[in-house]
Amino acid sequence: MNARKHKSVLAISSHVARGSVGNRSVVFVLEYLGHPVWSVPTIMLPWHPGHGRSTPIRPDDEAFARFLMELGSAPWLGEIDAVITGYFGSPAQAVAVAELVGQVKSANPAALFLCDPVIGDDGGLYVLSETAAAIRDILLPIADLATPNRFELSWFAGQPLNDMAAIIDAARRLGPRRVLVTSAEGKSPGNIANLYLSAEESLLAEHRRIDHPVKGTGDLTASLFLSRLLNGLPPREALRETTAAVYEMFANAAARGADELMLETDARILNAPTALVTVNELTPTPA
Repeated sequence: MNARKHKSVLAISSHVARGSVGNRSVVFVLEYLGHPVWSVPTIMLPWHPGHGRSTPIRPDDEAFARFLMELGSAPWLGEIDAVITGYFGSPAQAVAVAELVGQVKSANPAALFLCDPVIGDDGGLYVLSETAAAIRDILLPIADLATPNRFELSWFAGQPLNDMAAIIDAARRLGPRRVLVTSAEGKSPGNIANLYLSAEESLLAEHRRIDHPVKGTGDLTASLFLSRLLNGLPPREALRETTAAVYEMFANAAARGADELMLETDARILNAPTALVTVNELTPTPA
């Protein structure tokens, strides 16, 4: 008898000693929401690089691959209901992760793979171009859902995305059947939005832009959206609740003058956001 009440997640991303980005954010969010989590660090950092230079610890590619091979042969592999990936420390890690995703899906064909392609933002790439290419060529083609920000989507498309039509077209061509684009432009001036696209829906959830936001939008959005999908919420409601929670948490951090998300202080928001967010259906576009 399976005594688990919530679906389990394998989270593969960076680890920081201080801060709320990468797996520090993803694992906290998912476990707070009740999901058992298997956590794999792709790199360890004292803090987010946005705070200044620091000394990273990168696992040896061969040792990393062996680590994942052992996970792939674990007797509990069938417990995993979803895999979420984020920041990678080297191109070779993507190869090892793709193999593990295949093993997870063999053990549990219903398992979901969410690829959050963490490669950069408006300041440019913050991984090697070879690592970004490995995510594009190896992981995105096997992902069920991808959550790029607008810069990342533009990099994968190889062209600027200057309007909503261009963003939608690039997302449709990205590979996964479902794509959630963060930091898209809202319909109203001064707004920023999350855009969700699938063969069935084109949904836009927007809110007021927050000046000088702290880091971690993508990690928080991806983990919240994944949790709600795993709990059976339809995409529209999952998008609304996710966008509301992210906006509320970032607004709180900005109001306090914090330099990181305060997940431990604002944890209640993860479950029950109070910010009002409207989700609109966009004019249908060819899939």
